[in-house]
Amino acid sequence: MIYNADNIFAKILENKIPCKKFYEDEFVLSFPDINPLTSVHLLIIPKGSYVSFHDFSLKASPEELAGFFRAVGLIAKKAGVERSGYRLIANHGRDANQEVPHFHMHLLGGEPLGSMLGSRHR
Repeated sequence: MIYNADNIFAKILENKIPCKKFYEDEFVLSFPDINPLTSVHLLIIPKGSYVSFHDFSLKASPEELAGFFRAVGLIAKKAGVERSGYRLIANHGRDANQEVPHFHMHLLGGEPLGSMLGSRHR
């Protein structure tokens, strides 16, 4: 997958499309998913142009890597799911149904989430 600078997350980062910011720092922007799957469903995106987790893990600076993962923990705490539990999902590529070619994580929580992939994958 090639990074497309016209993807929706790039446009959000450029303030061309508004979002309801949940958390922001120099490395990360987080906002609610527009189609939430749980009572807490936040998207967490790095501010750099990375197409996938693989791309991010290979090309991001040590500061970006540390800043991103530190922010994930802060966001979980701010969302009130640090103690009850939450799930992090990062889709990569076609088989994982990655829809936006900008690395992002979904933070899901606020309710019991059940098994990881459901019964069809047992």
